[in-house]
Amino acid sequence: MKILIIDDERSIRNSLKEILSDEGYDVDVAENGPEGCAMVEKEKYSVIFCDIKMPEMDGIEVLDRLMEMGIDSAVVMISGHGDIDTAVGCIRKGAFDFIQKPLDLNRILITIKNATEKVSLMKETKVLKKKVYGQEMIGESAAILHIKEMIDKVAPTDARVLITGANGTGKELVARNLHQKSNRSAMPYIEVNCAAIPSELIESELFGHEKGAFTSAIKQHKGKFEQADGGTLFLDEIGDMSLAAQAKVLRVLQEKKLSRVGSDKDINVDVRVLAATNKNLKEEIEKGNFREDLYHRLSVIVINVPSLDQRKEDIPLLVDYFIDRICDETGMQKREIDSDALQMLVDKQWTGNIRELRNVVERLLILSGDRITVEDVKAYVY
Repeated sequence: MKILIIDDERSIRNSLKEILSDEGYDVDVAENGPEGCAMVEKEKYSVIFCDIKMPEMDGIEVLDRLMEMGIDSAVVMISGHGDIDTAVGCIRKGAFDFIQKPLDLNRILITIKNATEKVSLMKETKVLKKKVYGQEMIGESAAILHIKEMIDKVAPTDARVLITGANGTGKELVARNLHQKSNRSAMPYIEVNCAAIPSELIESELFGHEKGAFTSAIKQHKGKFEQADGGTLFLDEIGDMSLAAQAKVLRVLQEKKLSRVGSDKDINVDVRVLAATNKNLKEEIEKGNFREDLYHRLSVIVINVPSLDQRKEDIPLLVDYFIDRICDETGMQKREIDSDALQMLVDKQWTGNIRELRNVVERLLILSGDRITVEDVKAYVY
């Protein structure tokens, strides 16, 4: 584990480094704030000790800079002139702890232990969030930058969003990012694939049922709306929902209350609804398959996710991302892809969009040699 000490007093720097090195830690030192910030930009530290009273750039300024950098390190402020207001101010700015001089070895070691546990927990939380919510959207094309901008604007609101686009374009990822960046991010995020649930069960799945409501209802069941209370409900493939279920969804959106199947008791719910479809809902309305009033309730904001063929400039970034992700997940050895092989992937038509591209990259990683070549692409893709 690496520790950085930022202190303008040489005796403090060296003695603290010697003590912590004897405890088995890998320790670097910096004699001022600018030097310390420069070191943090190049190296990852688990814990950073920073003195407050320093020339050029005091410890508070260093703390502000470190927080702007978005580091994962635990920052511990140290000072011989500490008071409660200074300590509280540092903690509010993002410091992990505040220690007064003269430094006590036991206090320092306990602080390091607690700080590393916090850093480890933060990393585990980030990994968990990535598993639950997915990654940021990969790409720098104009279309993807527009979607990212839309997400940033819309996410903090409670506006309902209709996400449109072909299968495999990443509509679910847009929904997860909307939730993750919303004020409801700490509350449940519930997904429902409306196309995967039989029409006779969709109402029970969404609104729940009471014991005995139908033959197989052996106990009370809370529906997805109740499960998502306070959070976000993502209705994927909303265009495949039955008209009867659409009517009940409309009621929940209008009145913010529902009743379980087999009950006439109203239950209040506070849910933000996001919906997605690969169908043209306006055409479905004309055919009588989708309620126009529900469409207008769901489409306060419409985000259309482009096909992969409409954003080919993002394919190199996506290929690099999938290579790293798949190798990390499976333990496969990472390998490079030749530029002409990559160009073949860019030139290919992707009817299955990003989902197809990921499968192709995984296939190439499994079947290719030390590098992914043109021959590999010809043999396993075309």
